Amino acid sequence: MTALPQRQQLVADILQAQRAGACLASACEELGISLRTFERWQQAGQVQADARPHAERPEPCHKLTPEERQHILTLCHEPRFADLPPAQIVPQLADEGVYVASESSFYRVLRQARQQHHRGRSKAPVPSQPVRHVATGPGQVWSWDVTYLPSRVRGQFFYLYAVLDLYSRKLVAWEVHERENGEEAADLIERACWREQRRTQPLILHADNGAAQTSYTLRTKLQALGITPSHSRPGVSDDNAHIESWFRTCKYAPGYPPGGFETLAAAREWVLRFVTWYNGSHRHSGIAYVTPEQRHNGTAEPLLVQRRAVYEAARQRHPLRWKRHPRPWQAPDHVWLNPPPATTLKAAA
Repeated sequence: MTALPQRQQLVADILQAQRAGACLASACEELGISLRTFERWQQAGQVQADARPHAERPEPCHKLTPEERQHILTLCHEPRFADLPPAQIVPQLADEGVYVASESSFYRVLRQARQQHHRGRSKAPVPSQPVRHVATGPGQVWSWDVTYLPSRVRGQFFYLYAVLDLYSRKLVAWEVHERENGEEAADLIERACWREQRRTQPLILHADNGAAQTSYTLRTKLQALGITPSHSRPGVSDDNAHIESWFRTCKYAPGYPPGGFETLAAAREWVLRFVTWYNGSHRHSGIAYVTPEQRHNGTAEPLLVQRRAVYEAARQRHPLRWKRHPRPWQAPDHVWLNPPPATTLKAAA
């Protein structure tokens, strides 16, 4: 609903634009209202207030009577129904040949009587907010996880440990082992820190809530390395979406063996070839189709500048072939893990 002062201001602006030569329909569209709404607001030469808040609305003829509402409450208060929700009460009454009201009516009456509350010893559900991190450069936020690599033996797996840089999408560390535990993870993270020279710089390491990810051994190692641990919400699979997306890219690669790996050495050899291709040759769609290695070492921006120049030159040669501006070829300057709602990002911008 639009308040009367705001309506008067909108009408005045539209009339002023019309006197200046603007089309009435275009002026209305510019301010976000239709021409029919503008005409309805102006009646007898005056701007009318919204009559909906004061309108008299007749009660529906099928509305529950006070006696029927009290009957519903009385039924819910019976000892046999005292610990049951309406979803259980209504069908039980129907089995007895009794129909009082629908299940939704039972819920509505209980809510209006302030008798619809959480019961039982279990805790009431509490909405949780995801952990959010933003990376504005490489080496600020890492995401890691462990996935299964099937072997040729049914029920036997190898375990791929993978650590992904959130900003550049580069796989900064990986290993394949025959087991999954905190000791292997702690050694992997330490070697990754030395290789990437993050030993004394702040770093956030995000993971889910698996046994290896929450082990005491890994926690102690992260504390010694000065790394801030971060974990997904329990039971929420997409809180660590970047590494999960990498696992899908890995397992859906054309050369991935559908029948499993014959040996641990074969699994390590295949992952090495894939990671080498992914970091050095794969043009990632999330970073303007440059390779993770180029994004990580800072050579991506000159390449994107060259691309923009090529596109601009092509547009200058054949301007009629370009209905819109050329493709921007601009990589994001920051990458979110679990980004906030679009409205929050727009307000921050």
